[in-house]
Amino acid sequence: MGNRTQEGLDEICAPAGPVAWCAAHALRAVLLAACVSVMDTHAEETEARFHAAPKPLAENVRTADWPRYLGPSDNATSPETGLQRDFSGSGPRMVWEYPKGEGHTSPAVVRGRVFLFHRIGDDEVLDCLDAETGKRIWRNTDHAPYRDRYGSGNGPRTNPVVAGNRVYVNGITGRVRGIDLETGAAVWTRDFEKEEGLVPNFFGHGSTPLVADGRLVFQAETRTGDSVIALDPETGRDVWRVRHPWGASYSSPVPFTSGGKRCVLVFAGGESRPATGGLLCVELDSGTLLGSIAHRARIAESVNVSAPVVLGKDMVMVSEAYGAGTVAARFLPGQGAPSGAVLEKAWAAPETGFYLMTPVVSGSWVFGFDGQSQRLAELVCLESGTGRVRWRDDLGGRFQRGTLLGVDGAYLCLGETGRLGWLDLSGTGVRVLSETELFSAPETWALPALSRGLLYVSQNAPGTRGTKPRLVCYDLRGTGGAVRK
Repeated sequence: MGNRTQEGLDEICAPAGPVAWCAAHALRAVLLAACVSVMDTHAEETEARFHAAPKPLAENVRTADWPRYLGPSDNATSPETGLQRDFSGSGPRMVWEYPKGEGHTSPAVVRGRVFLFHRIGDDEVLDCLDAETGKRIWRNTDHAPYRDRYGSGNGPRTNPVVAGNRVYVNGITGRVRGIDLETGAAVWTRDFEKEEGLVPNFFGHGSTPLVADGRLVFQAETRTGDSVIALDPETGRDVWRVRHPWGASYSSPVPFTSGGKRCVLVFAGGESRPATGGLLCVELDSGTLLGSIAHRARIAESVNVSAPVVLGKDMVMVSEAYGAGTVAARFLPGQGAPSGAVLEKAWAAPETGFYLMTPVVSGSWVFGFDGQSQRLAELVCLESGTGRVRWRDDLGGRFQRGTLLGVDGAYLCLGETGRLGWLDLSGTGVRVLSETELFSAPETWALPALSRGLLYVSQNAPGTRGTKPRLVCYDLRGTGGAVRK
């Protein structure tokens, strides 16, 4: 499906009421149906295609694993250094490409291995690949039939998460699994739909888990009223549950520490009428709900996707793009809940809403792409202390609803049709340092993964030049300096 068709569908899908919203997704389902069988066959029959070995790592650069959704620090940043800044010519060199099935996920990269979660036919598949060659090491397959009622694809919405010697996945049907990192064997499986039933959500279940302090935390709205669940990562057994009327959203939990307490921040809000949701702050050890701030668009057909963002030691924010915009909450120790904490609203910015991406914080500034509409999306800078908009820039429409990754003193920006750029962002504006088109394909929404100077980008839909859905590894290693042995 070409970019022009995709843009038109995105415009139709703007919040104009339930009938228009459902009709748009039904039309989208028809247009995408022909692609699904091609994607499945492509992923089943083809192995990695190797192009060229990456440059050797320089001796003095910093590198890091990418074990989970928002990177090693849970904030869309990486400590890596020594990356290629110049995208003139043909841009970064492709190292390898690996065919993928359905899904809107990004991989985890740990200890020289890449973990890709996707769907082939009626199976959810976790592939383990060599990070520098793309060669498959093992494959774990789980039978989990699913058909999306709005035609938004049947693949998983969640990224794999690596902690210790386990890889964890949360499938679109509510199957949460712990898988051995070395062998690919399933260690445990919890099927919450079969165990107790899950409340339906628009596009299946899709909260990427967080592993922290011996807890595997994710959102799941059970028929018995639970909305947040913590499991023992080793055994898959329940540790605690939070019962709350706000259902499970597509946002992923993030860790937060205030007043010496380790907490998890959850941006909740599932399919309900009237629409309800908001920010929950839960103590990691006990599962005690410490505080909450209601925040959800009025329209029932709306989803919360962007993860909570930590603005400082006592302030956090959440954002959505269907009308409510952004709200920040202050964490006040020593008051309110039994554990001694409460949340209160600090500021609101209803005119600014981050949709599919999670904003990045740098000092006093918050940077992110505002807008639900593909054509009207703008890069925005907010003051973290007040929510006031400092500037807006649509970047000529080249990146649309892109993602940002803060690294090596600048920001990697991946546009939703495959354009990659280096941006210099500050409180006074944006400067594009370099940019290139990696490919031309819609639905490139997932934040790319970066590890050891290699960038892993998921192309989730067929491209305009005949490219098929794939995971692509690009060499971003810089040149110069002694070579690491």
